[in-house]
Amino acid sequence: MAETAADILVENIIDWGVDTVFGLPGDGINGIMEALRTRQDNVRFIQVRHEEAAAFMACAYAKYTGKLGCCLATSGPGGIHLLNGLYDAKLDQAPVLALTGQTYSDLKGSNFQQEVNMARLFDDVAVYNQEVINPNQVEMLVDEACRHALNHRGVAHITFPVDYQEYELSRKKSMHKVNGSTTSRWTPPCLVPTEKELKAAAAILNEAKKPVVLVGQGARGAGAEVIEIAEKLGAPIVKALLGKEVVPDDHPLCTGGLGLLGTTPSVEAMEECDALLIIGSSFPYMEYLPKPGAAKGVQIDDKADRIGLRFPVDAGLVGDAKATTAALSSLIKRKRKHKLLDKAQKGMKDWWKLMANQGTANGDGPIKPQRVAWELSQLASDDAVISTDSGTITTWIARHFKMRGTQKFSCSGNLATMAPGLPYAIAAKLAFPERQSIAFVGDGGFTMLMGEFLTAVKYNLP
Repeated sequence: MAETAADILVENIIDWGVDTVFGLPGDGINGIMEALRTRQDNVRFIQVRHEEAAAFMACAYAKYTGKLGCCLATSGPGGIHLLNGLYDAKLDQAPVLALTGQTYSDLKGSNFQQEVNMARLFDDVAVYNQEVINPNQVEMLVDEACRHALNHRGVAHITFPVDYQEYELSRKKSMHKVNGSTTSRWTPPCLVPTEKELKAAAAILNEAKKPVVLVGQGARGAGAEVIEIAEKLGAPIVKALLGKEVVPDDHPLCTGGLGLLGTTPSVEAMEECDALLIIGSSFPYMEYLPKPGAAKGVQIDDKADRIGLRFPVDAGLVGDAKATTAALSSLIKRKRKHKLLDKAQKGMKDWWKLMANQGTANGDGPIKPQRVAWELSQLASDDAVISTDSGTITTWIARHFKMRGTQKFSCSGNLATMAPGLPYAIAAKLAFPERQSIAFVGDGGFTMLMGEFLTAVKYNLP
């Protein structure tokens, strides 16, 4: 049987490491569905109940695994439903490939059923956004889409007319097209700033008397390096919400979160510090950071346009969080006096007593949500994956759930949309079947996509 354009698409995403596609079948993607069916030993298709959930699952899969997430929707309304979950991926920098169907190529422009300008619709959310206009270009488009999604940590979108999906490739090419000129190879950069830049940043931190470290999701995987440099500096470690898993909450240097969902010791540390080291964070609430001019700033981020975005830094280090933090740490002199840290640690003892009181209080009325989060924290396994929703529910998990061991945590950080908690948890369980996957959601967020409970049952996800 001859290869179709849809066969080429699915073969290529497999080559790029995609092992799971989240989506909902429809007539606009019949060719792609058939290509997935015939390759189900190499890539699994997870049928959801709503396309929004498919996008959330692809986003979460990317966040929790570091791999390329992938979602699939039919033409028109199916693709429209993806958008909220894809904006979640965009704002939290998760690499996701979105595939959508399109109406018949020779009927476009005729107001045909489910005809929507998908390329225009996805223009804002995607870092790469293309429609298949020639079936022979599919291999190149997939390679470019996957490369862009991974390199820019964002959404790449390909929309595919339904008739082209079943088109048997002719291999005819234009005069400048060379067969074999595209490849499914990509290597993530591991940048480290120059020695001069590192020494300038180290000088600022070595002169500081009361330094603080702020970490975000960009510091995931660099927990050991973060702890090492904080220990040398004698600095409290403050965590943005998406950086909750970077350092365990029971570590003596950790003062927990910041902002409305944070702790009193974290707020006080920011108010009193004379130097701030930001690692992999674009924490948006600037009013909780030191006042401009009150503290020197050093920031590590692998995106140059993030340097100085929230806080005026004196030294910006563009590089990989793990490698750059390790290189910077080698230039840090160990401090002997830790006045700010001592105060923060005493404050955390009082804070956890307060959380324990709120989390174990008995009363005549209904159980308070704080207790649910507190008890869950005690019962969760050391390698559990915790996904939460947006709203008041986020407060309880942020404050009362103490991260420990190798636990993972995520939520819709910057978009802060409701409804991703359950889809995130499903994706986490599919990614790590041997680990506990916990969805901590409120009634509002749950009911928005409660149909995905059927998805969990269908795939026997305990």
